[in-house]
Amino acid sequence: MQNIPRSDLEIAEEMADAARAAILPYFRQSNLKTDNKRLSGFDPVTIADREAEKAMRAVLAKHRPEDGILGEEFGQSVGTSGRVWVLDPIDGTRGFISGTPTWGVLIALSDDTGPALGVIDQPYIGERFIGDKDQAIVKGPMGRAALGTRETRSLDQAIIFTTFPEVGSETEASAFRAVSRRAKLTRYGMDCYAYALLAAGQIDLVVEAGLNAYDIQAPIAVIEAAGGIVTDWQGAPAHNGGRALAAANADIHAAALEILKQY
Repeated sequence: MQNIPRSDLEIAEEMADAARAAILPYFRQSNLKTDNKRLSGFDPVTIADREAEKAMRAVLAKHRPEDGILGEEFGQSVGTSGRVWVLDPIDGTRGFISGTPTWGVLIALSDDTGPALGVIDQPYIGERFIGDKDQAIVKGPMGRAALGTRETRSLDQAIIFTTFPEVGSETEASAFRAVSRRAKLTRYGMDCYAYALLAAGQIDLVVEAGLNAYDIQAPIAVIEAAGGIVTDWQGAPAHNGGRALAAANADIHAAALEILKQY
């Protein structure tokens, strides 16, 4: 029987399924060993991170051997197609080892201009947020629904998220606080799930710093497909990492950007 070619989205979903299967047996296990990737500070990694990336890479070796890969745990594999799959097997390992369901699997398909397809998958809840040029959807316990960002126009009505209260450097923390003081509600600690909530129309802004490409590329694709905007703090592309401003719409993006640009 001749194999039927699979679409990029089908491959991405197969990877997300494989990562779920690799990760969930380790979640909320009290004897899970955690290693620290940093000589100073704390940057945890577990067997679940590594096994999930291995599982995703195996899917790509089978279906897309010509594509490159950039993964958090096993680095870069050069391809010949000009396309790169950008993988974060567990975005939010600190949350993962704490037992909170706010971590996720991030999958993006990109070229030099940035991501064209993104998946944010939360295996424990069973939610999968998908964005590409054709659709922005979430699939989960409540079924399947279209994604769409909020229409909040005024910063004083906005809900803003960041993962760490310290954000990054002291200057970056000051910049975040300057935006946060103007917002209606500030929340912390959601990792990639905050970006999913923005795409789902639940919040208005995510402001972060110190990101890697694998932290932000999948969220960019999902949020932009849902009608939002993601840039750096100067309004330039953010897909290579660094500082990121994700916003539900152009007005709220402009209001936050005006403040962040001062830093």
